[in-house]
Amino acid sequence: MTAELAMVLPLLLAVTAGLVWLLVVGLGQLRATDAAREAARALARGEDAAVATDLALTIGPPGSTVAVSDRDGLVVVTVKATIEGPGGALAVLPGAEVSGEATAAREPAAGGPAPSGSVP
Repeated sequence: MTAELAMVLPLLLAVTAGLVWLLVVGLGQLRATDAAREAARALARGEDAAVATDLALTIGPPGSTVAVSDRDGLVVVTVKATIEGPGGALAVLPGAEVSGEATAAREPAAGGPAPSGSVP
């Protein structure tokens, strides 16, 4: 029994570490998406682009980059980051690129189009 355990235990530890790594990548993806959504909301409400970018950098994974575009009354925010590999015995695993994108319509008070059917 001891010999079998000695053979299987390193494999179980490696599989567990790999699953934890996948969880870390998944959480990084969620953080990137949340950061993009919050920045898009802030810009749609009329916040300054620098404030919205700082908000996205605060919420997003460490080392995030933020791109903002504004076209036809829509604000598009993209947040990208690279999640570093786990290192150690799993140093063969590469880093993972995660990104999130969100689009929001500018509100009328923030320079967006007035709702259809409204009276100016």
